[in-house]
Amino acid sequence: MDREASPIRVLVVDDHAVVRRGLLAFLGSEPDLEVVGDVGDGLEALDALERLDAEGSRPDVVLMDMKMEPLDGVETTRRIRERYEDVAVVVLTSFGEGRHVRSALDAGASGYLLKDADADEVAAALRAAHRGELQLDAAVTRSLVTGTAAAATDPAAVLTSREREVVGLVGAGNPNKAIARELSISERTTRSHVSACLAKLGLSSRTQLALWAVRNGFASGGEGRDDSRAISA
Repeated sequence: MDREASPIRVLVVDDHAVVRRGLLAFLGSEPDLEVVGDVGDGLEALDALERLDAEGSRPDVVLMDMKMEPLDGVETTRRIRERYEDVAVVVLTSFGEGRHVRSALDAGASGYLLKDADADEVAAALRAAHRGELQLDAAVTRSLVTGTAAAATDPAAVLTSREREVVGLVGAGNPNKAIARELSISERTTRSHVSACLAKLGLSSRTQLALWAVRNGFASGGEGRDDSRAISA
């Protein structure tokens, strides 16, 4: 069975054993999800990833708590994304303030849910992250958009340098495949960046992002500039 047809491998990271047990019970009942490990902090998560990678069982998605010691979820996410570009991270936390959300997205998270989310929402976020998409809790989206509006005088302030590059290439009409090639990243990572940009800017479609890029002077040259391609996958 190839990797695409295999269950999505998940590593659960949370410093509360009760929470981990609940997640394991639910995720274990989903036929397309396979929990390959659960740990209680960020350092253990990095060790587990190294071990699982060596065993040929590298997780596809890490379900990550935010508030942990000695290494919190944001820094753990950043280190995971630096070492394993193809491993997505979905944050599951009690903290929904915009600053926490932006920190997690800047670190490379592909989803952000609050711990009162339904189990089905958690599963959907894991599946979306595996596809290279972003899923945010509705309350999180509201706080993020509110924070973004406050920074409207400086649109670039809410975007990382990599996200600005992606926005520019989207504005120039490049599809994800061309963007990935231009930036030497995977198409799944490109999709994650596009989704994060949409969330941070309060936009709902790739077309809106392309128009935003042009109107705000972000559009840059890229392979085969063609405005009709602005909504390509």
